[in-house]
Amino acid sequence: MIPSERLAGVPEYPFARWAAHCRAAEGHGLDVIRLDMGNPDLPPPPAVIEAACDALRLPTGHGYPGYRGSDELRHAVCAYYERRFGVPLDPESQVACLLGSKEGIVHLQQAILDPGDVVLLPDPGYAPYAAAAVLSRATIVRFPLAAQRDHVPDFDAIPAESARRAKAIWLNYPNNPTGAVADAETLERAVAFARERGLLLCHDAPYADVRFDGCRPMSILQVPGAADVAIEFNSLSKTYNMAGWRIGYAVGNAEALGLLRRMKSNVDSGLFRPLQRAAVAALGTDEAWIEERNEVYRNRLAVLVDALAAAGLGAAIPRATLYLWARVPDGETAEPFALRLLNETGIAVAPGTFFGPAGEGFVRVSATASTPRIREAAARLDAWVSSDWA
Repeated sequence: MIPSERLAGVPEYPFARWAAHCRAAEGHGLDVIRLDMGNPDLPPPPAVIEAACDALRLPTGHGYPGYRGSDELRHAVCAYYERRFGVPLDPESQVACLLGSKEGIVHLQQAILDPGDVVLLPDPGYAPYAAAAVLSRATIVRFPLAAQRDHVPDFDAIPAESARRAKAIWLNYPNNPTGAVADAETLERAVAFARERGLLLCHDAPYADVRFDGCRPMSILQVPGAADVAIEFNSLSKTYNMAGWRIGYAVGNAEALGLLRRMKSNVDSGLFRPLQRAAVAALGTDEAWIEERNEVYRNRLAVLVDALAAAGLGAAIPRATLYLWARVPDGETAEPFALRLLNETGIAVAPGTFFGPAGEGFVRVSATASTPRIREAAARLDAWVSSDWA
């Protein structure tokens, strides 16, 4: 079977390919510790599970759920944004419910981009931004997130002609994979940049509540007037340990969300009603639960930072996200190093090149294995360094 030209330009999702390497390592008898994916190992809040179980028992909960999401869920999203960010939203026009934010990211670009349209993407950045652009046959122009600038963009350095031709720009803070957090000035500059050039600003914010040491990352919609030019994607996957539940949403610019909903109405039939009830319960979770969970991640990241430093992989605990962005030893490149680490120690990390060309020379390490497994990974790294691995 010959793939469409559209699909031919899109490789297999990098983590699907990496999972095959992990299975092969397991096939050779290795006990693989998965630190490559941001796949929370802890359960959701108990009320979430209870709400889902209660809803599953209702005879009315198993039919088509509708395309817009329930009134209850859309109002719960609005209540969360008001409580967490001080941002008021209209539940009728400014909330789109998604089957996980990844799905919405891909479908939005298919809804707004035509062949040849320019889209501005961060480098490094989450792989689906680029994959969705390729599926839409758009032209990708990448802008760097340099370590010297704390992984925030220099908007003035984006080529003027590319910015003039662009239809959309993507940002992601707190940032995957670097863990960077954008300050108010950066987000204000982003909104102004989009407004001046007539761009749709797409901000991806699923890590806003995975934060440490008093950090409280902003929503792009806290910038005055941002809803005129921006939409924000969010997810329950990381905030509430619900990655497998596939529940997300987008908020902000009503016109762009209308196009996203139209696209989705032709692709899926909405969120299963018991999942929506669970999402409502999750969005009402007390912040104390979030803080307690974040402390678990903070402690795991500290263990990993020490182990990586001993192995010559420089990294620092981020202010937010689940990840360490670690520089590989001198003379190494990202994917061969990560593959050697996997095959010699059973530790799976993500090559930085999964996130774009600027990821060369780095690996991303996730804190989403159990704490005993994190400590086991640290011990293996120590033993590996003590051997003749170099």
